[in-house]
Amino acid sequence: MSGGTRVSGGQARGVGGGVAAGGGIRVLGAVVDDQTRCTHYRTELDVIAIRFACCGEYYPCHACHAEAAGHPARQWPVEDRGEKAVLCGVCRTELTIERYLGVDACPACGAAFNPGCKLHTGLYFEE
Repeated sequence: MSGGTRVSGGQARGVGGGVAAGGGIRVLGAVVDDQTRCTHYRTELDVIAIRFACCGEYYPCHACHAEAAGHPARQWPVEDRGEKAVLCGVCRTELTIERYLGVDACPACGAAFNPGCKLHTGLYFEE
């Protein structure tokens, strides 16, 4: 597994590009800021990270996982839609898969999510 840093407050960049902030949730991969944007997706709306079913680690996107994880990605099965697997990079709220798939913005802070992410749903979650 990639290295990273886990902290309980503030932000820290760890080995392998990991970022941990508020609550100690680390996000691995090519992270470029503390709102989970990465080198692949870094618009104002790219503020989520996905916890991958294969390793339980958060990455900003499928490309970050492919580059850094060292193993193939696995989709979350439909029966696991109640799992918290999406992180809002703005407020650090974890959303269940079901909740995330039903919203266009974070229900906790109102931060808009990139509508283009819906095109990649099948990379993360079984449909």
